[in-house]
Amino acid sequence: MKINEEFLFNDLISNKVLFFNFMKEKYPFYKDSNIFFRDLQFAIKSFFEKKEIIISSITSQKLAENLIFSLENKQEIKRISNNAWNVLFSLNYGVNITTPDNNKNE
Repeated sequence: MKINEEFLFNDLISNKVLFFNFMKEKYPFYKDSNIFFRDLQFAIKSFFEKKEIIISSITSQKLAENLIFSLENKQEIKRISNNAWNVLFSLNYGVNITTPDNNKNE
């Protein structure tokens, strides 16, 4: 079954908390830790395989690129190198935007 990338991306975005909890099982991370591109790519591939949707490595790469772009724009992650990002959210409360102003009380 071939499913278009837009559908898959929308599924990732609408199930973002579920996806990151799934990812966290194999690739542990927490607020202020780093995540890496390949970990994100492989987690996306596994996430859809768990749903019995087989996607290619190229598709998982494109989805990872799009997800990263979206998360950067929402300031949920911050790029620290070409293939690594700092996590600015906590899964304890869902995927939330954390800004420097929000950190003052922590």
